[in-house]
Amino acid sequence: MAIVPVLPNGDVLLVRQYRHAVRSDLWEIPAGKLEPGEAPLACAQRELREETGYAAADWTRLCAFYTSPGFSNERITLFRAGALQRVGSPCGEEIAERVALPVAEVKRRILSSEITDAKTILAIAWLLARSRGPG
Repeated sequence: MAIVPVLPNGDVLLVRQYRHAVRSDLWEIPAGKLEPGEAPLACAQRELREETGYAAADWTRLCAFYTSPGFSNERITLFRAGALQRVGSPCGEEIAERVALPVAEVKRRILSSEITDAKTILAIAWLLARSRGPG
């Protein structure tokens, strides 16, 4: 499950997290694994609060996708979280840094390969496509 958190001014919240598999810090949207029996939306709400210290009043399910169906059955449900409000401090030590960036800056960082996380790239593509409207 993954969340693209959008602040009232339109900025997107990203987190920087060390990923052992690639031995590097990556900029990403908040995400996490479902607990047994947990609904995707409940997981999204929990992860948003834990990783960013924000809660959202407006939730939209954008899509669900397989991350790499050639060798994995991992499926991520992507949500847009809006009407964000700070509700406390982030939990956990896995997040090295948090930043709010305009969508145009996130897009620039994707195009320059500063952001290489697939779920984040997909989330921003969804935001950009939805902002253009139908067609």
